[in-house]
Amino acid sequence: MSQVKARSPELRVLLRMVTAKDGAMVTRVLARVGIEAESCADAAELAREMAVGAAAVLIAEEILADQGFGRVMLALRAQPAWSDVPVIVVARSGVESIAITDALEQLANLTVLERPMRVSSLVSTVRTALAARRRQYQLRATLEGLREADQRKTEFLATLAHELRNPLAPLRTSLNILAEKQPDEATAQRLYAMMDRQVTHMVRLIDDLMEVSRITRGKIELRLAPVALDRVVRDAAELSKPLLATGRHELVLDLPALPCTVNGDAVRLTQVFANLLNNAAKFTPPKGRIEVALRSDGHTASVQVSDSGVGIPQAMLGSVFDMFVQVSDTSSAAQGGLGIGLTLVRSLVELHGGRVTASSAGINQGTTITVELALVSEEAAEVETPTLAAYGQAGLGHRALVVDDNRDAADSLAELLGLMGASSAVAYGVDEALAAMKACVPTIAFVDIGMPVRDGYELAALVRADSALADTVLVALTGWGQATDRDRIMATGFDHHLIKPAELAQLSALLEASHAGNTP
Repeated sequence: MSQVKARSPELRVLLRMVTAKDGAMVTRVLARVGIEAESCADAAELAREMAVGAAAVLIAEEILADQGFGRVMLALRAQPAWSDVPVIVVARSGVESIAITDALEQLANLTVLERPMRVSSLVSTVRTALAARRRQYQLRATLEGLREADQRKTEFLATLAHELRNPLAPLRTSLNILAEKQPDEATAQRLYAMMDRQVTHMVRLIDDLMEVSRITRGKIELRLAPVALDRVVRDAAELSKPLLATGRHELVLDLPALPCTVNGDAVRLTQVFANLLNNAAKFTPPKGRIEVALRSDGHTASVQVSDSGVGIPQAMLGSVFDMFVQVSDTSSAAQGGLGIGLTLVRSLVELHGGRVTASSAGINQGTTITVELALVSEEAAEVETPTLAAYGQAGLGHRALVVDDNRDAADSLAELLGLMGASSAVAYGVDEALAAMKACVPTIAFVDIGMPVRDGYELAALVRADSALADTVLVALTGWGQATDRDRIMATGFDHHLIKPAELAQLSALLEASHAGNTP
């Protein structure tokens, strides 16, 4: 073979001429125009080099009859779906050989040049073949990108399913308690507060689902505010109670009396520590001990989640935060699992400017995961979630109509608006809503978009066409939250666009903002 090597095997032209002299001559001709070529000694070597990589194959007609050419044909037939290596055959002038005819029938990407050939014809043909091959490489890159994107989306959906299960257990438990007995006011308020936190947690995760592409690129938006880490740890423990109870684990919270406040996203940080507790519970045998210790040195808050579980070999400590990594021989102890919890932990902690590390004395010696976050000044106070009482009577003077085919959603929102001082009514469809509006013109209407038969868009168009309803404030309250959805909603005649479920602060601000111009 020629000693001149291509910079990349995929960019070279492989040659097999009748003689070594012919091969050397063609190699020189192509080199003068910047095309790298390598001459092979026989068809068998040509087949071997094709497996390494080739942009095109240039062979003399006589090689088609070579006994080793069968291996070349096998290599051509074994190409992946995106690949079709261009083959150029230099044929004897005026001869329509059986070998050429057979090759034309078997190879779709075949070009025949008659010899003696002009140099310009050879160069032009090879350049055309190389251009076609480059398009194939582009197609390969596109397919690989699509496969990678699909894998990232699959990983994200698995993560979402993994995360959504956690808040459902305390929600169901609280509902069962409220349904089975009438708790005292303090107990009820505690249950309601817990349910509100879990719903908020789920809403944030579902918001992420609406932005799959953003999440798969790692562009998670944090809602930063002063957060007390002791409360975050307690909320995470609440989320993890079902799994801890299943394993009959002892959970010890070693939290300081003085608050450790960080600038963070409370929901995301709760995810972090809930994942760490769930991970500890999965890898700890029944009746094990799990401890969470919160410490600070005045500048950094350190949270250590330690367990008495299966431990981690020293060789694995550096990779446990990688996607889908699980310590060998521990899958049964982990009760299956997707291998994504610690990856999510690392991503979220790093987004907060912190770091996370793992330590273990070895197999069956337990594991400690340490999360470090920067503290904020003592003057920064944790932002508490306002209650209904904090919003007073924002709805006073409003006649509100809630339009939603989901009866539970419509009835509960109407009741909430009533507690905020509004006179509220419900309609479960467009026709019913129009009748209600004509009977009593509402000052504000909260309208679902995705209703059967006639949707919210049609209702908005009908309302805006009726002068008697000109002063009614139309609010789209929907699960559709993409930018294109908002554009269409506002173009149809709505005044505002809220994502389900609306927060108290949003409802209060909207009622107050629309109050002056719409009160009777």
